[in-house]
Amino acid sequence: MCIHDARPDRSWQGWSTIPGPVIRGSGPWTDLSHIITEGLARSPIFPRPRIERIYSQPEYPGNATEIQMVCHHGTHVDAPRHFLLDGPSFDEIPLERLYGEGVVLRVEKGPNEPIEASDLAAASPQVRPGDIVLLDTGWARRIADHDYEDHPYLTAGAASWLVERGAKMLGVDFSTPDLGAALRPKGFDYPVHHILLSRGILIAEHVCNIEGLAGQRIEAIFAALAFEGADGGPARALARPLAPA
Repeated sequence: MCIHDARPDRSWQGWSTIPGPVIRGSGPWTDLSHIITEGLARSPIFPRPRIERIYSQPEYPGNATEIQMVCHHGTHVDAPRHFLLDGPSFDEIPLERLYGEGVVLRVEKGPNEPIEASDLAAASPQVRPGDIVLLDTGWARRIADHDYEDHPYLTAGAASWLVERGAKMLGVDFSTPDLGAALRPKGFDYPVHHILLSRGILIAEHVCNIEGLAGQRIEAIFAALAFEGADGGPARALARPLAPA
């Protein structure tokens, strides 16, 4: 008799059932994406990207730039495949998972401080099923600082709270919702990524410019690139306030 003892958040559980997205706002959009550069802060495990002009005018009829980088560099969205071998790759993500209504929650935390479920529950506005949940901790302003990787992080309980509330995406204004690289013990297993991605809750990282939207309901678009088989996609993300229904 074979006993399967894999934890549920270590394998693909399928897309959660959430309301379909509707775009109903108006007014200007806010760009939530960092400008991609070779020197932009990145995970210490990732190689430095290369952005090179390989054809230039007037020698050639047009200009062409070659880009070589990890798909998790800069503002991007994680696909379930990032941590789940049986999870969907980015090209398999339904489009409606990448846009729709949501909230920007202001969460005051210092370096390496945990964001608990109680912090999310106390923030406003209230999270609704199908929401894109963006966390404004003010950390995006530190992206050029040496302590950028000493960011706040979510606990497993906070991740489970998002699952229970029916969120469809979590976006953070730092590099990862899990514990920062400097504090990870040997064998660290990225619990927040596993809890969320296994249930189809996507994760957007290195989000910026959200402080002006804090405490508001919004509509957002995370237009990430759908590379075949990719575990993430670089994104040009947009958001704007949503007038009360």
